[in-house]
Parts: sequence; C-alpha cells; structure tokens
Amino acid sequence: MTDIIPADWSLWSMSKPEVIRPLLGGLTNKSYLISAGGSTLVLRQNSAISAALNLNRQTEAQVLTLADSEGLCAPLIHYDSDYQYMVSRYVTGRHWRADDHGLSTLAKLLARVHQLPAVDSYLDIEHKARSYWRAIDEDAVFSSDLSALTERVAEHIAGAKSFAGIPCVCHNDLLLENLIATDEGRLYAIDWEYAAMGDSFYDLAVIVEGHALNEQQQQLLLAEYLVRPVNTADWRRLTHWRVIYGYLTVLWYAVQWSSGIMKTADTSRDIAEQIRVLNTRFTS
Repeated sequence: MTDIIPADWSLWSMSKPEVIRPLLGGLTNKSYLISAGGSTLVLRQNSAISAALNLNRQTEAQVLTLADSEGLCAPLIHYDSDYQYMVSRYVTGRHWRADDHGLSTLAKLLARVHQLPAVDSYLDIEHKARSYWRAIDEDAVFSSDLSALTERVAEHIAGAKSFAGIPCVCHNDLLLENLIATDEGRLYAIDWEYAAMGDSFYDLAVIVEGHALNEQQQQLLLAEYLVRPVNTADWRRLTHWRVIYGYLTVLWYAVQWSSGIMKTADTSRDIAEQIRVLNTRFTS
C-alpha cells in the first residue's frame, strides 16, 4: 500500500497522503480512498491498457476541468501531467435511480454536459472499432461471430450519421456506477475517461441501454432532454446509437479478454451472449 501514493504528491497535498482502502467496482482503473490534509479524496490510477482501450487521457483531463468548473463532477484536485493518475474529492451519496425524478434530473445534467465548451477530441466510431480490433485476439472463440456482426452494424453507423447534428461534449459512459446522487440533491457524473465530442444521442443510448430503461422511461428521458415531444426521427436515431453502443461494448469486453485482464470462460460466454442479443436487433 505504501507504493500507491504517487511520488509527486506534494503537488496537490501539504502533507503526505495515506491510503484508507481500495475502492472496488472499477473495470478499467484502480482507485483508492485516501486521506490528505484532513480531506478524504479518491486516487485513481489509470489502466495500463489505456491505449488498447482507445482512451484519450489528455482529453479526459481537459473535459474534467470544464465539468468541474460547472459543478458537474466530483471536484477535481489534480490530474498529473503524464496522465497516469488523477485525484478528486470523495463525494458521498447513493446511486442514481431511474424513477421520474431521477430521469428528469439526469436529462438536465446531460443537457448541461452537452453545453460545455468544445474540446479537440471526437468520437469516431469506425476509428474506435478499428482500434479495438487491433487489440482483439483473432483466434478467440468468438472472433468470427464478432466479425460477422461488424458488417451488420455498418448500416446503423451510416444511419446514425444521416441524423448527425452539431457535435457536443459527451460523457459517453453514464452508467449506474458513474452517477452519484448526493444527500443535498445534486447529481454528479464521475469517470469521464470516454468523454469526447460526438452525437448527443450516443449519450442517450448509453443511458437507455446501460440502465435497461423501458419504453415509458425512454419517452420521459428524451422528452425531458429535448424539451419537446419525441418524434419518429428521434426514435430511429436512438435505435441506431443503441446498436452502435452495444457493438462497442462487446468489442471493449473482447479487448479486456484478449489482454488477459478478463480472460475467463465466463467473460467469453458473456461476449457470445452480447453478440447473440445484438443479432436479434437486426431481425426484430
């Protein structure tokens, strides 16, 4: 545990921080609860396979600074210049709930995220997919099925592009573990490592898929976000991005499996199941 605190801790703390305990739940990075100068903070060590996962840490640091200035994330303490780790204030609260109030609050948070000043990095779906494929084991048992899926997803990528509006800053990973509702009624987004400029409906698709929202919940989320009635074009646009998100998710797991981090029979079966579910999207 003594090797966890970065050597340059004096850049962000008056006294040497102490590790309290590891924080569980992260799939990509390692995080620790630490104490520094009477404050409780979170130290996150960035993943060793950040490049394989196509993570732009420089963009994350840039977006975090912008989000912090607007009170959208856990207050940022430090992001090191080599992009190996970051420190934020520890925010207590509970996970977000997908009830009417929660959906309305999340829609408002999302609108504020999409209003942040533009950054230099863009979410290019084809580029990200190619980057993932370079890190995937071609001999994996699921490789051929994944390749066949790639060809079928192409039509949805084209469809999403046909609806494309003005790119905006997107979080791109607003899953349950990345949303904290405080006792004071604020909603924070954490873990901005996938943030980039992109289509706002990708963020909406992540929420719909990641939280398994039913049709009524989807209707409320979209209407609250768009501040108008939801139309047929909105639903088609969302459908394209839901498929794309599912595809990138299964590629992400395939990279983790290929790297050895999640190379288990359970992960392989999960990947096969995700491919099967995605294939039903083309026949339903």
